[in-house]
Amino acid sequence: MSKSRRRRALISVSDKKGLVPFAEQLAGLSFEIVSTGGTARLLREAGLGVTEVSEITGFPEIMDGRVKTLHPAVHGGLLARAGIDDTVLAERGIGLIDLAVVNLYPFAATIATPGASDDDAIENIDVGGPAMIRAAAKNHARVSVVVDVADYERVLDAWRGKKKGPSLPFRRELAAKAFAHTAAYDAMIAGYLRGESATQEKFPRQLILSYERQARLRYGENPHQEAAVYVAPGRAGASVIGSEQLQGKELSFNNLVDADTALTCALAFTAPACAIVKHANPCGVAESDSPAEAYARAYAADPTSAFGGVIACNREIDEKTAEAILDRQFVEVVVAPAISAAALERFTAKPQVRVLRSGSAPPPPASLALTSLAGGLLAQDVDRGSDPEAVFRVVSKRKPKKDEFADLRFAWRVVRFVKSNAIVLARGGQTVGIGAGQMSRILSTRIAGMQAREFGFETDAAVLASDAFFPFRDNVDLAAELGIRAIVQPGGSRKDTEVIAAANEHGLALVFTDHRHFRH
Repeated sequence: MSKSRRRRALISVSDKKGLVPFAEQLAGLSFEIVSTGGTARLLREAGLGVTEVSEITGFPEIMDGRVKTLHPAVHGGLLARAGIDDTVLAERGIGLIDLAVVNLYPFAATIATPGASDDDAIENIDVGGPAMIRAAAKNHARVSVVVDVADYERVLDAWRGKKKGPSLPFRRELAAKAFAHTAAYDAMIAGYLRGESATQEKFPRQLILSYERQARLRYGENPHQEAAVYVAPGRAGASVIGSEQLQGKELSFNNLVDADTALTCALAFTAPACAIVKHANPCGVAESDSPAEAYARAYAADPTSAFGGVIACNREIDEKTAEAILDRQFVEVVVAPAISAAALERFTAKPQVRVLRSGSAPPPPASLALTSLAGGLLAQDVDRGSDPEAVFRVVSKRKPKKDEFADLRFAWRVVRFVKSNAIVLARGGQTVGIGAGQMSRILSTRIAGMQAREFGFETDAAVLASDAFFPFRDNVDLAAELGIRAIVQPGGSRKDTEVIAAANEHGLALVFTDHRHFRH
């Protein structure tokens, strides 16, 4: 290979952000620019000299551009090894390529576009781009490959002055990023095709995940743990991870976990509702005629635990709601589909409060819920809850009254968001006691009763929801002592007969759902 040869850059990109100034500086560093299609057109319009790929392959683009770079003149130039393949390069007249700048057809953006057809999706499956990226990344001992616009300046700097280009460690870093880029792209396509297939397998033999890092976090659950937040490409709709932060400090790992629980819980209701979450458990949930009143009732359910909590509403937070929050408590995060301008002005008085606007569009359903284990992970369906109207089955002699039915529906929605063993006491669309995360269900019931008494709630005529069945009648006996008048639980215990007999003995209404809602 001649040491005096001109360096060559192959540029073929879908994301053209920053491309022209980048290419101009490459030209100033004496690079010959080889390009294709729309990329070549853009660079020529900017006044840059460009060699078309067809000029070096001797073969035109065909099939509406489907075939243009799949040629030995391109891949030989990328894959040639220094000092090993010189002879074949000379024999075939193949020029070396030193830099490949390639990113792929916008498949994620295409399938996220309303009304996009299957044909649109298929035509945005890039073939030549991944092949070039992989070839350049494989040969990173000699070739630099760039798939991320954010790396343009670093790459240019490596050639400026008397520098000889990116170092081997830098080229290796770029290669790793390139393989991650094509892997994520292929994962998106596989997920799309699997989702569109009538014979799709919910749990494929190979689970390929594709997430993009949205941000590094200050730390994880504890200060000694590093952490980052990742987002699924193409995700949209109301969610914490897709929210716009309007003010406040950087979100922490724990903020995100709690805010996700709070918002998902609040959005489970159709009436104006508010959920206050502390340490991944709701401490107060209520619905009412307005967000301000729903917040006031949720706060009253447990004002001690609400301190430093996360507040979510399923309606726009207005000035009155913002005032009520700031007057009553210290709050870490406030999240809602919308925040009024007047409310946001109120929150500016407390600039450390993180205020998030989630938007109101329903998010697309997540396909799987994942839990990390040492050496692997668990995958399951997302627990989307169950419609009380469809699953409620009265098994006691006494049927719930109309207001009891309403409270049972309310409590059944809330209990899904409480850590197991979960017990929720509710009355009038408000939680009045919550027992969470205990090793025995009877202890959770005791805690829920203690909490209700501590904050002045009468449990007479309240209802109780349990996320799983009662293994013994003791929970029913304790509920009767508390004055509970109706209970909803999944049923399915070997002791169901005894549990039903206990409910009848105490004159309680007992409803089975046949659906369990553990939340570990």
